[in-house]
Amino acid sequence: MPKVKTNAATKKRFALTGTGKIKRKHAYHSHILTKKSTKRKRNLDHTGLVASANERQVKELLNLR
Repeated sequence: MPKVKTNAATKKRFALTGTGKIKRKHAYHSHILTKKSTKRKRNLDHTGLVASANERQVKELLNLR
């Protein structure tokens, strides 16, 4: 049986923490930044965690099951 490939787009967008949670970046922080407030841009800069409802999908794309 052939090897299962990791989804390349997923491995660029997500990272694992030490405890096994999945880190993600916020959207809306790449362009059209002039109309966004400094506070909004600063808060978008932080990383977040993938919701538990979506964790299984992301793990399957990363072949972590």
